[in-house]
Amino acid sequence: MTNIKDLAKMARVSVTTVSRVLNNHPYVSKEKREAVLDAVKSTNYQKNINAVHLSKGKTKLIGVVLPFSDHPYFSLLLKGIAKQALENNYHLVLFQTDYMQNKEIEALEMLQKKQIDGLIICSRTCDLQIIEEYLQFGPIVLSEDVKEINVSSTFVSHYKIFSNALEYLYQRGHRKIGYCIGRSTGANSYNRGLAYKDFHEKYSLSYNSEYIIDKCLYFEDGEKVINQVKLMNIAPSALLVTSDQVAAGIVVSCQKQQISIPDDIAIIGFDNQPIAKMMDITTIEIPLMEMGRNLFLQTINSEISNKEVPVKLIERKTV
Repeated sequence: MTNIKDLAKMARVSVTTVSRVLNNHPYVSKEKREAVLDAVKSTNYQKNINAVHLSKGKTKLIGVVLPFSDHPYFSLLLKGIAKQALENNYHLVLFQTDYMQNKEIEALEMLQKKQIDGLIICSRTCDLQIIEEYLQFGPIVLSEDVKEINVSSTFVSHYKIFSNALEYLYQRGHRKIGYCIGRSTGANSYNRGLAYKDFHEKYSLSYNSEYIIDKCLYFEDGEKVINQVKLMNIAPSALLVTSDQVAAGIVVSCQKQQISIPDDIAIIGFDNQPIAKMMDITTIEIPLMEMGRNLFLQTINSEISNKEVPVKLIERKTV
């Protein structure tokens, strides 16, 4: 491949002159500039972008780790990240992990090798101790409330969200409340579970682990939830559903099976996605695009910061 030394030889100029022409430096004579450009054209020369990045110490690439790219929660978070990246002239490198630890470590190793300038982890499976080992190589930003290690984060308090939603249902007469989640592990799932246990202790309610239904991610999982509820000896009178897509699936399944909402079972979804508005589903509005924008800005900012984003209950027809 042609390099700048070859161009300099062909144009009969110095390597410094070639570099100036390639970088649009103003102080080059017309004759020398034309000679260099002729050499570039005749050889179809392309800049070695890796060398450019190495010389500048920046790749203008930010890595984004997310478990699924087709899940509405993560797609909206990514949309906010992408809009802010565009405004700041950065590109994104996506790592879809399906919650496999080796995939997350691949992203961390790209940061170590300086192939990306920073890393946003939208949802993790790696222990914080592993992530902490890579902080020396560049900024890592998390989408959760983290106190154990010194990283920036933008998050919502899932403990508060669950506590407030449970309280809302309790004040409307519900004593048998279940919830649906995407996975049973992870920091957010832990905080939801803790809020759920604390709520039952506060009101001396019987705790029923059967009311916790996991692997609920997509619209079609709503039917699975209702089928599971129908097999219970004592069914919950209300469900917190951590995805509006799943909540919508539950509503449709109930309609097909002549189960009345909210009389037979009340539903609260999460995220306030368009489908929740269309189907009049009570939900928790989480400003995911705002979170995404802030996650990106924290990645390119050298100062450590932690931001809790407020949420809002949107009351509709399913409670």
